[in-house]
Amino acid sequence: MVKMIALYKHPEDLDAFNSHYFGTHLELNGKTPGLLRTEVSKFFDLRGGETEHYLMCEMYFESLDTLKASFKTPESKEAGADLQSFAGGLVTFSFAEVVD
Repeated sequence: MVKMIALYKHPEDLDAFNSHYFGTHLELNGKTPGLLRTEVSKFFDLRGGETEHYLMCEMYFESLDTLKASFKTPESKEAGADLQSFAGGLVTFSFAEVVD
């Protein structure tokens, strides 16, 4: 199993970001063929300060081949275009193999 990890910096307009991310983007992204599950986490600092990142989204796929194939689908391209429209400068991606 592999996962794609999206790390988001703190947005300037938190309410607008949350509204679009949780109200539109996650639904679009959830239509991606081959996507097994999505896990979203919000960061916090135990000392009460601000964290480097605001949000993390982990998207799980059965294999690297499945992940690569998903990028070619219209659903994935639509989700990617949507992401760039509201969070293009906020997000970075990493990829990892899940170790059981």
